[in-house]
Amino acid sequence: MATNTALARERRFIQILAVVLAALVMAPFLWLLQMSFKTNAQVFQFPPPLIFTPTLENYEALWTSGFRQSFVNSLVVAGAATIAPMLLGVPAAYALSRWQARIAGTFSLWILVSRMAPPIAFTIPYFLAYRHLELLDTRTGLVIIYMTFNLSLVIWMMRPFFDQLPRALEEAAWIDGATTAQGFFRIILPLSAPGLAATAILCFLFAWNDFFFALILTRTEAMTAPVAVVNFMNYEGWEWGRIAAGGTMVMLPVLLFSLLVRKYLVHGLTGGAVKG
Repeated sequence: MATNTALARERRFIQILAVVLAALVMAPFLWLLQMSFKTNAQVFQFPPPLIFTPTLENYEALWTSGFRQSFVNSLVVAGAATIAPMLLGVPAAYALSRWQARIAGTFSLWILVSRMAPPIAFTIPYFLAYRHLELLDTRTGLVIIYMTFNLSLVIWMMRPFFDQLPRALEEAAWIDGATTAQGFFRIILPLSAPGLAATAILCFLFAWNDFFFALILTRTEAMTAPVAVVNFMNYEGWEWGRIAAGGTMVMLPVLLFSLLVRKYLVHGLTGGAVKG
C-alpha cells in the first residue's frame, strides 16, 4: 500500500513538473500573442491588464502592408528549399549507405563539415557572386543558398535510416525482378517515412527561420517575413502591437506545423540515432 502511495505521489509530481515546464516554454509565445491583440496604450499600461478588449487592428494594418508579400516569399522559398534538397539528398544518402568502400565514411564527414561552417563565412562570396549573376533580391537566390546548406543536412540525416534497413529486403526484390530504382522507391522509401518527415521538417524550419542571409541578400522584392518584421520596427516608429502581430504571424505556421507532425519528428530523430 505504501509503495502504491509513493508511486502515485511520484507520478503526480512528474505531471506537475511537466505542466510547469510546458508553461515556461509557452510563456514567451503566449505573451507575444496577447500583446498582438492590444493597442499601444494597453501594451505600455502598468501593471499589464489581464482582462482587456482585444483588437484586430494590428493584424489588419500588418496584412494590408508589404508584410503580406514577405509572408508569401517565406512560404515559397522555404517550400522550394525543402523539396529540392530532399529530391537530391535522399538518393545521395542512399548511394552513400550502400557504397561498399572505406572512403564512404570520410566522404560523409566532409559533407557534414560544409553544414557546420559559420554562415557569415559565405556571406561576402555569395553577395559578390549574386551581384554579378543578378540574383540579389530574388527568391531564386535565397533558394540556392538554403539548398546548399540543407543538402548536407539531408544526406547526413537520411544515411542512418538507410543503414539500419536490412539489405536482404532489396536483394529479395531484385530476385523477384525489381530494378534498383524500383527497390528504392517501393521498399526503401516507404520504410524510411519517419526519417523523411523529420528531415523535411528541419529543412523547412531552417529556411523559414533564417534571418541573416535574407537580410543581406534581399531588399524589397524577395524580402522574407522575419526581415519584414525588423524593417517594420524601424520604419513604423516601433508600433509594438504590430510588431507583436508580425512576430506571431512568423511563429504560428512553424508552431502549427510542428504540432501536426510531432509524432514523425520525434520518431524520426530517435530512429535515425540507432543503427542496427
